Amino acid sequence: MSNAQQVYIDGKLCDEADAKVSVFDHGLLYGDGVFEGIRFYNGRVFKLKAHIDRLFDSAKAIQLTVSLSHEEVTQAVMDTIRANGLRDGYVRLLVTRGVGSLGLNPFLCEKSSVIIIASKIALYDEEKYQQGLTVVTCGTRRPAPAALSPSVKSLNYLNNIMAKIEAINAGAEEGVMLNEQGFVAECTGDNVFVVKDHIIYTPPVTAGGLNGITRRIVMDLAREEGFELREQDLTRYELYTADEFFLSGTAAEVVPVATYDGRIIGEGKPGPITLRLMEFFRELTQTTGEPIYD
Repeated sequence: MSNAQQVYIDGKLCDEADAKVSVFDHGLLYGDGVFEGIRFYNGRVFKLKAHIDRLFDSAKAIQLTVSLSHEEVTQAVMDTIRANGLRDGYVRLLVTRGVGSLGLNPFLCEKSSVIIIASKIALYDEEKYQQGLTVVTCGTRRPAPAALSPSVKSLNYLNNIMAKIEAINAGAEEGVMLNEQGFVAECTGDNVFVVKDHIIYTPPVTAGGLNGITRRIVMDLAREEGFELREQDLTRYELYTADEFFLSGTAAEVVPVATYDGRIIGEGKPGPITLRLMEFFRELTQTTGEPIYD
């Protein structure tokens, strides 16, 4: 096996330099496809089944037939990680509509394509987990669920990218996105949580955010530790006046927010509930998951 990074494409592992897709693939032409980001820690893939289940749900929602079974996708993910000799890192699992004609009709694509990349990732510097992020509100709104369900993790992330550009231009690491009613939906790549008077709040998925797997884990951890947690619509006011503010996501994990739209959150550093949930989450990632190596 070559020392170059190995990428899985439709049943074959190949060197990164040889990993190619057709210019007629509708994933490239139209963003027609779905994906998952999956973490693995200490030689174990974290929440692999949940991610693959969600991949197939996203595919079903857009009438995309995945060319592999659940079990075959699972095996392909494991094979790709092993081929790269990794114990800690990130998997990007994509299913594109496949090669078709120059037109929107997805049913002219003969077969979907499965692509798997396994590599290292560090979304934020470690100091951000100790000090907190700078976050701003973005003018770009999340699409209404009637336009595209936020539960579909599609390859077209332009909405999130436009909001990310706004956040970066404002000197922030992340941006809060609102829905058309003005309620908080999510950040450009993470779910939102705030703490007020020892109660944890997070927007419902009906507000326009993804029902994140890390979001669900954080909610479960919070309840197991005896914290009261409520899903309810939040405005910027609730974020401005929060005692604590943190984000969750597969790549981000659990990360605190120090300032939002120029307002200092709490004492301007990670709060006690945030720190506890960060600790519990990290312990969970190090001790659970599907073993990569026997």
